Parts: sequence; structure tokens; C-alpha cells
Amino acid sequence: MTSTIDEWRSFLARWSQEWADAWDPEHARDERDEEARRERRLGFAPAAEERIAAAEKRLGHRLPPSYRTFLQVSDGWRHAGGFVRLLAGTEGLRRHEDAARMAEFYQRELGENSAPEEVLLAGMWQRALQLDVESDLTYVLMDPGDVGDDGEWAVYCYASWRAAPPERYASFRAFMEAMHQEFHGLCVNRLGPKFVNATTEALDASVEEARREALRGRHEAAEAALNLAVAYGRPRAVGLRDQIRRLSGQTGMGSFGLLLEDPRYAPELLPVIAAEQVGHGRPGDRAAWTHLLRGAADTVRETGEEILRRFQEGTFRYTAEGPFGRAVEEARELARWGDADAAWHVLRAALPEWQPLGPDHLAPLGLLADPLLGPLCTRERGRELLATPRAGQRGDTPVPAPDLDPPGLAWLSETGPGDALVPYRFLLVEGVDPAELPARAGADDSAVLSEPMTSWETQRRRHGNREVSTWDDRALASVGRAGPDWSFAFEPAQGRGFDERRFVSPAVAASPGTRALVVWSDPAEPHHPGVFHLSVAENGEERYAFTVRKTTITKRGDIPDAFDPDRLFPQGEPLADRLGERRTLEALASGFGVRLPRHALTRGRLHTFTTRSWSRPPAPGEPYTVLRFERRRSR
Repeated sequence: MTSTIDEWRSFLARWSQEWADAWDPEHARDERDEEARRERRLGFAPAAEERIAAAEKRLGHRLPPSYRTFLQVSDGWRHAGGFVRLLAGTEGLRRHEDAARMAEFYQRELGENSAPEEVLLAGMWQRALQLDVESDLTYVLMDPGDVGDDGEWAVYCYASWRAAPPERYASFRAFMEAMHQEFHGLCVNRLGPKFVNATTEALDASVEEARREALRGRHEAAEAALNLAVAYGRPRAVGLRDQIRRLSGQTGMGSFGLLLEDPRYAPELLPVIAAEQVGHGRPGDRAAWTHLLRGAADTVRETGEEILRRFQEGTFRYTAEGPFGRAVEEARELARWGDADAAWHVLRAALPEWQPLGPDHLAPLGLLADPLLGPLCTRERGRELLATPRAGQRGDTPVPAPDLDPPGLAWLSETGPGDALVPYRFLLVEGVDPAELPARAGADDSAVLSEPMTSWETQRRRHGNREVSTWDDRALASVGRAGPDWSFAFEPAQGRGFDERRFVSPAVAASPGTRALVVWSDPAEPHHPGVFHLSVAENGEERYAFTVRKTTITKRGDIPDAFDPDRLFPQGEPLADRLGERRTLEALASGFGVRLPRHALTRGRLHTFTTRSWSRPPAPGEPYTVLRFERRRSR
């Protein structure tokens, strides 16, 4: 940071020399540029204390520390960034007095809930001092009303052609450092690799060290160094920084820079962007995709087209080489049956053995794009991945991120009104693989598991049914493992009413040679009395069941004490509080050793199948209704 006279002198001398070395006569404005190049100096003679004091008296303010110190080194400055040709010294500094005519607009935007920053900005235009003397329609304004604890005034840079609010800098010092960075970025764009000096060499060395630090797990220090290098326009820094950003949960931040055009990295990075632009199972935005790859070689564009096609068809899968690749396949098998935490544990254990595709590859970014493994990579887990040493580097092992799934079943009673899982119903079957559930509880002999779907896709498919019957109550159920020895079929039962007279527990049909249980919960609401049902079957026969309503409990069979509804649902306790439901779910989890995966049901992808009806057909003389929906095209 440039604070003292010596620091300003060193900083400004370095800037001047870099500017002179990068000078292009075709971009020279006038003879003053030629003079500055010959003298290798963008600044002017120092301002005497008397000149500074006279300017302060004229303006009615003591100038802020960093600008005052700057004047003691150079009384003004040429080419502050790319759009300010001359920056004021003691003579050119003046009151702005809303010359940009923006005060009325910003004051009109103020309201009762306006933030303090908005209020400051609205008043800034009238009270600011104007620093720009010559510029490309750019105002540089220093605000005596926006003062930090260190006595520094905020500096605002406004250009109408940018169609954006003014850029705020905490001090004149911060503004000048940002303009030095802007100068570097413009030179990189204009001169490319030919733009070399002590600053670029030091920054490039810091980028290489940041790469090693990132692989050692010290991602925060690496990101800070890379952010500075990006601000100075160092091309390599962008791709490295963006990898850290994505795994930190900053989706949509950056596009990996030049790495996308490198055939080594494109197969890993393009799917991450496709997952955001296209979305799993949704049509792709081909125009955006074409624009993204406009400068890439033919081989990279062909790779991109293939990736886009696989996303559109829903067939993309992330793969990797070596031990980590084998862990990916093992984790995918666990994730597709709902065991998100076990899947992540497998990936986490294999991370140290992950190997990059090239020197600028920092982490297995492709995980984020995988339809099954991507949902496992929460923000916390992404940071855990970044903090894990890998690719042969050594470092401290991070504290593991917390598991996503709570134990047991009781978490179902914590969902509130409007939650996607309320009401709900589920079937649990012991000693049966999830893939066998369609044969035991499917609607017919042709029932099969779908490809894994998100809860949103499942809901859309459920609502796409063209025929609805008041008695045919088949469930489109998500399937997975409910513990070491159990499988589940789960469905949010929105719109389904529990009718005890017609209810047929699917546990009976699913239980030959084993045990099965069914829970149906339809919580009470202000205009809905609510109901909770449990039934347990073994070897094709119902063993016991109970149904709890607001004022009644009905029972069947020899109910064990652990599941006695009179104890679990004490008289007088409101059903809407769901305390009895919670006790029952806790008893089931303890008694049968079962659980349900919250993360997979809400944010993951699971196989589905259509169950047999949970209601019997109507008896002779019983009324029922069948509704059929047709989709007609408008003319």
C-alpha cells in the first residue's frame, strides 16, 4: 500500500517507467506524451506545503492523507488508467457541484429503507471535489462526506458510457493502485506477452506459487494472490482463480479464461459451464454456447458440441483416471441409492490421490457437473475439497465438513407447511435391494426404475399424468437405501387424502419372506384435521397397524409397546404439533434401524417407479370419478 512519501515515490517511478517502456507513438495524444516518454515520468514536480495549504484554504477542506502525501511527491498525474489523461494537482482541483447532473437522479431513488451507502452517494455529487482535468467522459470525484476511520475520503469514478453506478474506492491511494492495475490490463490486451517488466515478473511468480499453495490446500491465500494478479491482467491467473471460485460456491463467477481453449482442460471445465447454462435435462442455449467457444480451436469446439449433446440427452457422467476415478464410480453407485454422505466420504478419502490434467488444473471441477455427484458438492464440501492437499502436495488435512443427512426419520416431522415433502408417505422393505422394489410393489409386471431424477423432475412427471382417478392411488415413488438392511419407496403425497375405508397398505404385498412397513403422514393444518398412519407386515400378512386422527385412534393387530399409539399420541396433545409423529418416527428408527436420506430426497437424484394403488378398487355401488386431461394446441 502506498502511504508514505517514500512509498509514493517508488510506486509512481515504477509506473512511469512501465508506461514509457510500453509507449506506443500511434496512441500518443500530443507533445506532452512524447515529453513524458523521454523523461520517463508521468508526474510533475512536488507541491510545496504552501501550495497545498493554499488549495485547502480555497476549497475549504484539509485534504485527505493519501492525496496530500501524493501531492508532496507529484503535483498532478498523467494517464491515470486508460480513460483519465490528466489528474488534478493543487491548481486543477475544484468543486464538482453536480457538473455530471446526477444528484437529482440518485436523490429521487432514495426511500425510507435506503442504505447508508445510497444516501452518501446521493449527496456526493454536490459536495465532491473533482480530480479529473482531462478525460474520456470520465469523472473522478473525491467525497469529503464519505470519510473512513483513517481520515481517508472515498473516491468515485463515474463514466456515463459504462452504464453502471460509480466505482467506489476507499481512498485516493486505493484509486491510484486500481488505475495502475487498469493500465497493466490494457497493456496486456494490447501487447500480450511482449509486456514484461519487474511488476509482471513478480506477479507471474506469485501466480505460480499460488498454484502450488492451492494444491497444498491453502486455497484462501492462493485466491488472494490470484485476485491481485487478475486485477493486473495476468492471463494465467484467471483460469486458476476461477477454479477456486467455483468450488467455493461462487457459481457463474468467471469462465476459466484461456483454459477453456486448451484441449487438455476443456473436457473438465466445459461441463461445469454446461451444467449452469444448460441445466440437467433442459434444452441447451446453443447461441450462448457458440459464443463461449468462438475463439477455440476446432478440436475444442468439437469437444464442446459433444458435451452439450450429452447434457441435452442427460447422459453426461464425470470420469477421472486412476484411484480417484475408481472412487468416483464407487461414490456414484452410493449416491444413486441416496447415500450422499457415504458417497462423499469415498471421494474425500481419495482426494489426495487425485492427479491434474495439466499444470494449471487445481481440482476435480468436473464433479460439479455430474448429475449424481454434483449435488454432493455443497459450498462447505467444496471448500473442504480445496483445503485437502492433493496431486502429491503436502499440507494440513482439513476438518471434515458436516454430513448432510440427519440420522433416522424424525427430521420428517420438522418439515413445515409448504415444504415439498409434506404430506408424505413411504414404504420400507427389509433385506431387499432397492432395484427389487418394482417387482414387489410396482403397479404391474412391467414396472421398472427410471433414470435418477431430481425432486423437481419427479414432481413434473407426477403432475403430467393425463388421467386421475379418485380410487386409483398409485405413487410415483423415489427409491433408495433406508439403512444397512432396508430399502425405501418415498412419495410426497400432495393432494392425496388418506381414506382408511379404502386404504390398502403396500407393505402386505411387499413383505413375503421379509418385513415391510408403511407410514402415511398428512399433518394437521388450520382447515385440515390431519392424520398419521403406520402399518407393519411380515410374510405377506399385516401384523399391526394404527391410524391417528384429531380425536380418534384406531388399531389393528398386536401392537408392540414401543409403537403403542396411546403412549406416542397422548390424549389432549394437538396433532398439529407433530410431537406424536416425531415420537413414532424415532421409535421406528430405533426399533428397525432405518433412516431416510433428506439430501437425496430434496436436492439429489433418485430412481423412481410407479407403485400399485394404495387404495382398493370401488366396491359394487360405490361412486368414483375418473378425470382425463387432453392437451390441445391453440390455433
